[in-house]
Amino acid sequence: MSAPLFFTGQGRLSTVAVDDRFVLDGPEGRHAADVSRLGPGETVLLADGSGLLARSEVVERRKGELELRVQEVVSVAEPDPRFTLVQALAKGDRDLLAIEVGTELGVDDVVPWQADRSIVRWRGERAAKAHRKWEQTVLAATKQARRARVPGVAPLADRQAVIQRIAAADLALVLHEEATEPLAGVDLPGAGEVLLVVGPEGGISPEETQAFVDAGARTVRLGSTVLRTSTAGSAAIALLSARARWR
Repeated sequence: MSAPLFFTGQGRLSTVAVDDRFVLDGPEGRHAADVSRLGPGETVLLADGSGLLARSEVVERRKGELELRVQEVVSVAEPDPRFTLVQALAKGDRDLLAIEVGTELGVDDVVPWQADRSIVRWRGERAAKAHRKWEQTVLAATKQARRARVPGVAPLADRQAVIQRIAAADLALVLHEEATEPLAGVDLPGAGEVLLVVGPEGGISPEETQAFVDAGARTVRLGSTVLRTSTAGSAAIALLSARARWR
């Protein structure tokens, strides 16, 4: 089994070198020491969100923290092209499942989208709570996948915000069941941002589709079947990762 990964806080690994001692404390330290009960001699990975990864050995377990000896520090390059998932809000936590699996498969940024046909609505205190839950879901998936960088979760986007992101992207793709162009045949840019838009349970409205196409997006399909909003984006990200990264 691969070593578990814990986040140390932004930038905390910037001055760490081989053979340094490092104390993993806070919520991550409590989880590692008190829940996972990692002990001396075991290996853990540390990340601080900047792309640095430190492979370390547990020297001592204390209540709520681990003392570690750093064995190796590597810098993981930022992926290029970057994958951004614009995920429509969906009921039954299907949107959370979408961003969880998408993060494990390679998404670099996540944009929650209030689509015309989204049944779920983020308003007031619920919006802030829901956004935090998306961030927590992405962080947990990042740790599961042993990724060095945590995907960002953008503020809630409306149609106009998605249009602006489409216009700024190097390639923007909208998954649509009526599209004729297969995603598998799309030429990917060698660098920049690939933006993927996934609609809610009821699909993307004709007005939204037209607005996105007018902004420069291309409608694409995965295959002959229609996937749920919780799985469509993940399937597409897996396909993109296989073509651009998993080599």
